[in-house]
Amino acid sequence: MKHPGRGGSVADDEVMLLDWPRPEVARIRLNRPHRLNALVPDLVSGLTETLYSLDAQAEQCRVIVLTGSGRGFCAGLDLAAAVERNRSSPSIPERLRRQERFAAMVRAIRSVRQPVIAAVNGPAAGAGLGLALAADIRIAGPDAAFHVAAVKIGLSAGECGISYFLPRLVGASRAFEIMLTGRPVGAAEAERIGLVSRVVPGSELDDCALEVAAAITANAPFSIWMTKQVGSANLDASGLDEALALENRTQILAVNTEDCAEAMSAFVEKRGPVFQGR
Repeated sequence: MKHPGRGGSVADDEVMLLDWPRPEVARIRLNRPHRLNALVPDLVSGLTETLYSLDAQAEQCRVIVLTGSGRGFCAGLDLAAAVERNRSSPSIPERLRRQERFAAMVRAIRSVRQPVIAAVNGPAAGAGLGLALAADIRIAGPDAAFHVAAVKIGLSAGECGISYFLPRLVGASRAFEIMLTGRPVGAAEAERIGLVSRVVPGSELDDCALEVAAAITANAPFSIWMTKQVGSANLDASGLDEALALENRTQILAVNTEDCAEAMSAFVEKRGPVFQGR
């Protein structure tokens, strides 16, 4: 497995592609279109490694866009490949380790400093749904569909963070109905219930994701980093006092940056700010 830089592909077998459509925006494209970008071990490990590698390049990479090749976003686990791998009857500990490697993708999306935009171009099922839900922003094309797949094959609907994120996004009652029935949620419904921020024509999806990324990168780097960090942490705040305390401390850090001083001067002088990331 290659470590990603500013080149093209990430994995030796091209199961994932990395490009830089804008100088400060990295785009990860899951690249198994013949299988709706279903997940195999190389893709799972490659995605996790790539996210952490981009996190280490935070001065150059300000936003990450995650999408899929072809007509799918990510169909979750490639069941056919998994059945073949399981012919050797792996032990329960080994199965658990495999499941934890899946979950590590979700943890990486949440822990990287950059905002992650999921451009959901087609079906997002099972672990693929988990990847979309873990993103900070979700934009969908008209062919997007969100599937809780595991409950349909005798497994728990709770995998890859679905049971954590979905109730926080759409409310507990609606989330449980979706998880317990396993019914698909189409793009229009996803927008109506707040699962995605917007639905755009398929031909405009990539451009829309990049426009949102550009609006983010127009702000100071530290501001964006802290906004993601505080927003994510306060999803789990025990109460208002804890949330306010984190906000207060973070704001005092931010107000002492050079970029904050530059932004305030630019506002007074009625000009655009020039941020240095300091």
